[in-house]
Amino acid sequence: MGRQIRRVPLDFDWPLNKAWHGFLLPDRFDENPCPDCERGHSPHAESLYTLWYGRRPFDPASTGSTPWLPEAPAIRDLAERHIVDAPDHYGSGEIAIACEARRLADFFNARWSHHLSQDDVNALATADRLHDFTHTWSPENGWQKLDPPVTPTAARVNKWSLHGFGHDAINAAVVIRARCEREGADDTCRTCQGHAGIEAYPGQRAEAEQWEPTDPPTGEGWQLWETVSEGSPISPVCTTADELAAWMSDPARGDRWIPTEAAREFIDVGWAPTGVVSPGRGYSSGVEAIGWKPQ
Repeated sequence: MGRQIRRVPLDFDWPLNKAWHGFLLPDRFDENPCPDCERGHSPHAESLYTLWYGRRPFDPASTGSTPWLPEAPAIRDLAERHIVDAPDHYGSGEIAIACEARRLADFFNARWSHHLSQDDVNALATADRLHDFTHTWSPENGWQKLDPPVTPTAARVNKWSLHGFGHDAINAAVVIRARCEREGADDTCRTCQGHAGIEAYPGQRAEAEQWEPTDPPTGEGWQLWETVSEGSPISPVCTTADELAAWMSDPARGDRWIPTEAAREFIDVGWAPTGVVSPGRGYSSGVEAIGWKPQ
């Protein structure tokens, strides 16, 4: 996801910040809603999702886990960090820390995602979803699996889940599917077979799978597009690359302008990510980062 340069006709007049229609799946492929589910889950799986996300009461004891206490080091450390980072919001001092620790403990105790059983963790390890525990990483070799293989304990994974890089929707699906299998229950809706919709006509889904997006017309113009959504233009059509670089580096764009050198470098490359984080520079826009040379 990021920004890219497209060559379009000089008279191209597609509205700015509106996704190009050729990138959007046509309405004719919209299926009828499934009468028996909202997201393609079986009733049992749907009930487990509500536990995972804390949408109905959850008891940590149901997975053999111990509730988090406000004074637990992991909870206390996180509360202190919140107070330091945002004292205007949380307040300051011991009372503020204690209140935030209580809030965090209540929050985490209400969600299955922070109280996995060992069976849940085993399912994630089998699906290769716990690289922080089962692999090592280096810039030279990337992720490398530990030898001999390691399966972390549920306690370690539950502590890790308290931080920002915890479980995602894929992990939720893996754990819930494995639990349904252990309990002899379907994890997908029998009516729609997990699609959350019913074909409006025979063969509709196959046609949708064969559909391919179409790019905007090409031409002599230069235009900046975003790829965070399906893709839309975010600059006027310029007659030259230098004109587009000048538009990108115009201070009148407020916090969206970038240095001229970075704009020209980006146009040469043709694409940049939304943002980049580096140890020496912190966060910067991807467009600016590709034009930045470490000193």
